[in-house]
Amino acid sequence: MNFLKNKKRISLSLSLITLASVHIVASCAIGPRKREPIPASPDAKKMLEQVEVDMASGNSKKALQRIEAIVKQYPDSDIADDALMAQGNYYFKKGEFNKAYDSFMGVANSEFFSPNEGDALYMAASSLQKMGRLDEALGLLKKGIQIDGLSRSLTLRMYKLSYGVQGQLGDKLGSLYSLIQMSELEDIEPLKKSHLIRAVELVETRLIEEELESVADDSKFKLVQPYALYKTGIIKFEQRDFRRARDHFNDVATMLPNSDLAEKALQRIEQIDARRTVDKKTIGAVLPLTGKHSNVAYRTLQGIQLGLGIYGNNTSDFKLAVIDSEGNPDTARRGVERLVTEDHVIGIIGSLLSKTSVAVASKADELGVPSIALSQKAGLTEIGQNVFRNSLTSAMQVHHLVRTAMEELKMKRFAILYPNDAYGVEYTNLFWDAVLARGGEIVAVQAYKPKTTNFSDPIRRLVGTYYIEDRRAEYKERLKKWFEGRKTLRGRQSPPEDILPPVVSFDALFVPDSVTAMGQIAPTLAYHDISGVKLLGTNLWNTSSLVRLGQKYVDDAVFVDSLLQSDEKFRSSHFFKEFKAVFGAEPGLFEAQAYDAALILRQAIASGESSRVGLAQRLSRKQSFSGATGNLKMSDQREILRPLVTLTVHKNQITRLDDYPLNELFPEKTPPEKKKSTN
Repeated sequence: MNFLKNKKRISLSLSLITLASVHIVASCAIGPRKREPIPASPDAKKMLEQVEVDMASGNSKKALQRIEAIVKQYPDSDIADDALMAQGNYYFKKGEFNKAYDSFMGVANSEFFSPNEGDALYMAASSLQKMGRLDEALGLLKKGIQIDGLSRSLTLRMYKLSYGVQGQLGDKLGSLYSLIQMSELEDIEPLKKSHLIRAVELVETRLIEEELESVADDSKFKLVQPYALYKTGIIKFEQRDFRRARDHFNDVATMLPNSDLAEKALQRIEQIDARRTVDKKTIGAVLPLTGKHSNVAYRTLQGIQLGLGIYGNNTSDFKLAVIDSEGNPDTARRGVERLVTEDHVIGIIGSLLSKTSVAVASKADELGVPSIALSQKAGLTEIGQNVFRNSLTSAMQVHHLVRTAMEELKMKRFAILYPNDAYGVEYTNLFWDAVLARGGEIVAVQAYKPKTTNFSDPIRRLVGTYYIEDRRAEYKERLKKWFEGRKTLRGRQSPPEDILPPVVSFDALFVPDSVTAMGQIAPTLAYHDISGVKLLGTNLWNTSSLVRLGQKYVDDAVFVDSLLQSDEKFRSSHFFKEFKAVFGAEPGLFEAQAYDAALILRQAIASGESSRVGLAQRLSRKQSFSGATGNLKMSDQREILRPLVTLTVHKNQITRLDDYPLNELFPEKTPPEKKKSTN
């Protein structure tokens, strides 16, 4: 190091006036006026040069002694500050930050002017950061940045250090301001962009509402103000404060025109404006019209068309705007935006699929549009007050099934055999809780791998014949009797695998799986001598395939559904006859649910509702109405309840077991016992 090289000093040949004016410019920003040092003597300069030699040769002890001598003998010279800077740098590199701080502050606090003052404050702040004295470090940096005439590069270094300290202190707004200054001071273009990107990311991901508003209102954050305004606009939008949200989005478009952010802001403005434009006779539908679910989607579409009166004997002037979701959540979400901004729908029906239902419901609720979902996805109506559902949910089925089994069939003890997938786990937990809530007992639970084709081992585990060691004493006794019962030594040498009988301590077995699985499970139960047990299932069993695959082994099985297509009451209904006449096919559950959803909206609008808010309120308070399969009712959770039917297999046919009043479908819940773990 060369302590005298490039040393900027004020020439003594300058006039006193010039000298005074320069001195004031250099020092007025940080405190009292400082005196100019006197030029160092040749001997003093030689001592400082020797310090550099000593440091280079590793004789730091001698170098420090020379520095102390310079500071003591020449405190008012123009090299005293150089000596202190050398001393501070030495201690800093050695990790002795307290001593380094004292040396650097010797320069900063000197009564004599020094061009090293900015560097001294920077290094003193660095020393404080190393010692964990963060607030003090930040104070020194703020003081240093205020020095007039500070070089661009040193100012940048100070802001970089400030950014690090502010990050440690959790000062997000301070960090943001430092990043902005770093971006403006940086000469290297990639680094300049990097600082700005980090600033934008901080705004978009880390600031809370109050902090965002501060940034949006303060011009010192001008580089990121549009991003803060956009985020604040989103928050106001979600809070339904559409006036302020629109103002924020408009500011974004003005401040950052022709940008991606401006385009997003303009789209939001369109959504807000679209809320004010409503065509009360236009209903939207979001359905997977292409893909593997297209067949069901088109059947559902026909139900909606009949319910709205687009086809049929009782036609109306309602219009239907249809979006093909393609089974994709993003496509479905964009579809909802189009229905609102372009078609100005007053309400939306859809979606059918679990994976798109959340996207449709969330976006519709965000835009303030009432939607009636046709999906069984759990928790859907919890998304918002504008979300309704008309579908046979898992909770509806299980509550009805358990009520039938326990109150009508007088069963108390149950076992569960379920596939270890989302469907099986959901129904198992619901069934378990419902049984406990009614005072019943779950005595055995066994899972199996989805799509398995061999159910022997899971069933043996369920009835206690798989793990022989658990019944060791009984096994030995039965084995002894088996050997004693052999008539001749030439008989069978190995005992049978089923020497232990199954332990069947339950009245019914709940199997939440498809008819394909039941076609294998039912005969396997009989093979393992499990008899006298009622089989319980879900509406997946409501198909003729159950009888074909399960044969005699599914006789008396009990399950629930919304309707039985072969039921004369359903086939003689107005809905059934009209649907068949219009579309040339017999309707099922999907068509019926879609018809009901459309009819509910049609009747509400015909009663005088012309706004989305009014429509949502009317749907929420609607008590009951007539549907395709009977009387329907809106629950407090905005679920459309329908009368369920209990079905059974009798004489190789699926027939109705019984009907129950609607108000008994959802018995009052009692707190279940602590959640169980299954095998």
